[in-house]
Amino acid sequence: MTDVDDLVARARAAAAPQRVALELRDVHKRFGQTEIIRGASLQVNAGERVAIIGPNGAGKSTLFNLISGRFAPSSGEILLNGARIDGNAPHRINRQGLARSFQVSNLFTHLSVFENLRCAVLWSLGYRYAFWRFLASLRDANERAEELMCMLHLERRRDALAMNLTYAEQRALEIGLTIAGGADVILLDEPTAGMSKSETRRFVQLIRDVTAGKTLLAVEHDMGVVFGLADRIAVLVYGEVIAFDTPEAVRANPRVQEAYLGSVQAQAHGEDA
Repeated sequence: MTDVDDLVARARAAAAPQRVALELRDVHKRFGQTEIIRGASLQVNAGERVAIIGPNGAGKSTLFNLISGRFAPSSGEILLNGARIDGNAPHRINRQGLARSFQVSNLFTHLSVFENLRCAVLWSLGYRYAFWRFLASLRDANERAEELMCMLHLERRRDALAMNLTYAEQRALEIGLTIAGGADVILLDEPTAGMSKSETRRFVQLIRDVTAGKTLLAVEHDMGVVFGLADRIAVLVYGEVIAFDTPEAVRANPRVQEAYLGSVQAQAHGEDA
């Protein structure tokens, strides 16, 4: 998909009637006496790309863990396509149409690229655990895995073990495993962390391509990625969403500027100490 195609698709999505794909209603999370998420509320429309940004310790990873079912909220509600998912197990949330990646690639390191992807598509194609089934005979699973490899530009690495891939290739495979089940809502946790500028540019285009038509929620620190990819940006500071708007509006928001300047100054003082 070219940048022009992407702009056209985004314009059509904006013109279509809005349907909320993911919603957080006054979500709180406490660990003992410490409150990490303090009443976060958010509505992400179907087909929208939203970036979550904020200083270190803002609660971004905790929020992702709440949405994906790793943690249960202390209070509040989380809805996926209108149905509550807060408190559900991660695998049940995944089967309801939400998938996520992780900051550290979570791959089957001793399996090949193709085998990783084939494992990831099995459940969505209706296959369950069976000791007597030969995977090589599952035509639909094999074809879907091949399609995903092409989308990820990993076809030349088909038989390479995941452990032998470059860092950027491992991140691409991680995204492949995330989208393999056909989820409509995708959560990406710092997808470009640790990449060079050239790798980041290619990876942003890959994200656009593989999430086309899907709802995307991403935690990202690279502001070039954030402002180049997101339709809207949610700013999380000390567990609260202090702004949720277009990139232009967020960039000009005095409260966001103050929060970031304060965070940067505090980190600088800490390094000087």
